[in-house]
Amino acid sequence: MPRFAANLTMLFNEHPFLDRFTAAADAGFEAVEFLFPYDHSPQQVADMLHGRGLTQALFNLPPGDWAAGERGIAGLPGREQEFQDSVGLALDYAKALNCKTLHVMSGICPPDADRAHYLETYAGNLRFAAEMLGKEGITVVVEPLNNRDVPNYLIPRPADARQVINAAGAGNLGLQFDFYHAQIMGGDLSRSFEANLDLIRHIQIAGVPERHEPTVGEINYGYLFALIDRLGYDGWIGCEYKPRADTLTGLRWLQQVGAQ
Repeated sequence: MPRFAANLTMLFNEHPFLDRFTAAADAGFEAVEFLFPYDHSPQQVADMLHGRGLTQALFNLPPGDWAAGERGIAGLPGREQEFQDSVGLALDYAKALNCKTLHVMSGICPPDADRAHYLETYAGNLRFAAEMLGKEGITVVVEPLNNRDVPNYLIPRPADARQVINAAGAGNLGLQFDFYHAQIMGGDLSRSFEANLDLIRHIQIAGVPERHEPTVGEINYGYLFALIDRLGYDGWIGCEYKPRADTLTGLRWLQQVGAQ
């Protein structure tokens, strides 16, 4: 059975952020992930993580102005220095948390922009991040985000991620495969997952279409978990979904798929 990490941005919202580590550990999770830790100091987050015996599976580099709608700056021409500075900030947290996988969001490409130029910028910034973070044994991942939830996101499909990873050409670059986003952008999940297995370094899950618990909606995760095991993926699977009610009640899905 796959190993699951609690996404503390979406789960355990009944508690303040720093208290969610305890809630996740008490619920039986051995690892966590989240979008961003930057509202708290590296030491504050590390104390909660390590004090609860948890592994930090993943977090994201700073995304730019999130409140204004930015979803990453790595693909935005003219923001290169800002991006390079953000790599250094993320590295401080990664060291404190002993986190070995970081996600670099590409950003949004306006419909009238030169997409090729954005992709070239993204590849260059990924190359920079991979070189800097690779010195610390960190893997950099690219996650496609569906264009229903994030219109005009630069990397909406696994094929787009593969293209830019190949263009960047760094050995510690990989794919973050989110079944929720992949289903919305075309489905054929089993074959898509297997076709990209050589690049996949992290997985995330949620039900489709409402992004609730994995057992709610149109995806057969029982089948997919068996496939993941058969193909030999042994990394973490992030539970990045929005509970329909309280988090603990929603976690009954783990029993349904035989994970508890």
